Amino acid sequence: MTRNIALAAVLLHCMAAFCFAQQSTAETAVWKLEHSYWEEVKAVDLPAYRALWHPNFVGWPYMSPKPVRTDHITDWITANTTKGLHMESYVLEPADSEATENLVVVHYWLTSAWTDKDRHGEPKTSRITHTWIRVGNSWQIIGGMSSLETEVRK
Repeated sequence: MTRNIALAAVLLHCMAAFCFAQQSTAETAVWKLEHSYWEEVKAVDLPAYRALWHPNFVGWPYMSPKPVRTDHITDWITANTTKGLHMESYVLEPADSEATENLVVVHYWLTSAWTDKDRHGEPKTSRITHTWIRVGNSWQIIGGMSSLETEVRK
């Protein structure tokens, strides 16, 4: 009996791991776009960055006292670059995602380091949620929210 319970527990664990590892084509495409997003931030490629956003976007980034729309989506990047900072590095750690019809929601942690010309700067970790909507054959961010973690993820 104990052996059957142990076998069932192992089987359930394997099935759960297999199911969690499965991502839809849409989720895979959006996760690639999330990585592109951060590469564009790192390169300060604002036109490419802006192209990721749907015209009807509304979201609430942690550095803003209120929700913002597309006319302010690059404010946080330029706020850093005008201080002489650049994104030195980042690590994107997926937490979860879900696709349904023409939407994909992703949740992840991002640890990034904005540094000055002497490479001084402390890493920070934020939790990020983006909702992507299918537009033709591509995807754009239509909603999002972020919060700053109290500790850097290791």
